[in-house]
Amino acid sequence: MKTQSQRFIPVCYQLNSMPVSNRKRNQHLLCRAAFGPMLENLASLEHTSQKDLWELLLTGSNEAPSELKGTDITMEVSAPGITPGAGKALANETKKILRKQAQEQLKSLNLQWLNEMIHSQAQLRERMSLFWHGHFACRINNPALQQQLLHTIRMNSLGSFGDILKAVSKSPAMLRFLNNQQNRKQKPNENFAREVMELFTLGRAAYTEADVKEAARAFTGWGFDAGGQFVVRQNQHDTGNKTFLGKSGNFDGDDILNILLEQKATANFITRKFFRYFVNEEVSESKITWLSNRFYQSGYNIKSLLQDIFTSEWFFNPENIGTKIKSPIDLIVGIRRYIPMDLNNEAIQLLLQRSLGQVLMNPPNVAGWPGGKNWIDSSTLLLRMQLPKMLMGMSDADFQPKQDDDQMMGQGELSAVSKYRSKITRGIATVDWQPVIANFEATPRISLFKAITNSLIQTPGAVDENLVKPYLDNSSRQTFTRSAIIHLMSTPEYQLS
Repeated sequence: MKTQSQRFIPVCYQLNSMPVSNRKRNQHLLCRAAFGPMLENLASLEHTSQKDLWELLLTGSNEAPSELKGTDITMEVSAPGITPGAGKALANETKKILRKQAQEQLKSLNLQWLNEMIHSQAQLRERMSLFWHGHFACRINNPALQQQLLHTIRMNSLGSFGDILKAVSKSPAMLRFLNNQQNRKQKPNENFAREVMELFTLGRAAYTEADVKEAARAFTGWGFDAGGQFVVRQNQHDTGNKTFLGKSGNFDGDDILNILLEQKATANFITRKFFRYFVNEEVSESKITWLSNRFYQSGYNIKSLLQDIFTSEWFFNPENIGTKIKSPIDLIVGIRRYIPMDLNNEAIQLLLQRSLGQVLMNPPNVAGWPGGKNWIDSSTLLLRMQLPKMLMGMSDADFQPKQDDDQMMGQGELSAVSKYRSKITRGIATVDWQPVIANFEATPRISLFKAITNSLIQTPGAVDENLVKPYLDNSSRQTFTRSAIIHLMSTPEYQLS
């Protein structure tokens, strides 16, 4: 018999030509355009059309989002470490208190956003916000600036790419993270200009070093004040002539962004990233060309690009279903959307994020999370498959985040992590199984395992019941349903969407 880790590799890539059921098509749409089915949606997925489901996703995300506040985010933007020279006179003990306060506020903001992903009707908006959160990756320890950037992304996630690009580029969080506060005439700092081109718009090899230098001159003076508001310090701005991507003029930062948006390479770069994130890591060049041309012609309308993807028949081809490794956030949120539960300590989700390799608002670097097979290694795969049993109280937790405080958000200080590990035992969550079991009440007993499998597993082919059967509790229909769900969620196949 193959081990679980051996089973994981072929299941990612072995495809078949079996027809895709309506349920699986709908689940595929919900896994990619949202965070998977919500428990109350399960029954309707058999008969709902993909067109109607897409319209529901759009309608659910029509309203502007409320700003997530975290818990008492009151830190001044000018606190130590936020603006150069601020707070130098403060005692070390005061600085320590402020850092601790910032860590707690960031954790609170993290958990509030995670809760939105789980419970919000605006699933498409939150999914797109997570995408842009990785695209415009930013890691700073100021909760006020992180809150501001997150709200900017959530507000603009489904609008125009030009709008979100300009809003994020002027956000104090990004300007600070990419050092543009230090970008002055005669002493240009090229970091911000380089990343705007390489990571946000054109991609590598679409510009020259001369373009970087000229763009950096155009962005001189861009910064923010002590109140967290974008400002252009004219006395620090280079007003000389610049030549950028073949154009010359007395350009400022807005001019550079507009010139970048004029480039079809920008539409191609963003479209390619969409395709790899929402469809398949193996891209189709013909589809990229078609999608990017329409995206460019639409004026970078994000909803239009998403509609072209999610309403195309090829999106539902078997080779695109069940082949994407779930991110840690997808895994945590997906489980909680399927099974109603109250966590006895919400902060456990921070530890899980760190242990699985994706902490919200704390990307590994400016390029964001690489995704794909990078989500999986021997330790994270084991934890992924233990997670459902841990949450449902069938096993004790046995995991510990890596000691890397650069990405820990202070979790090492939270409870000395190594001690916290031994305290994570059964009873992490209180689960409400009744509505879950009710979803399968009309299913004949002989078909029950197959029905549960079809609602959870997206990979081509089904999980062999004989592999799971020895672990199922047959003492009653209810216990069978519970144990089947938990053990199916613990398979390598469940790691794919």
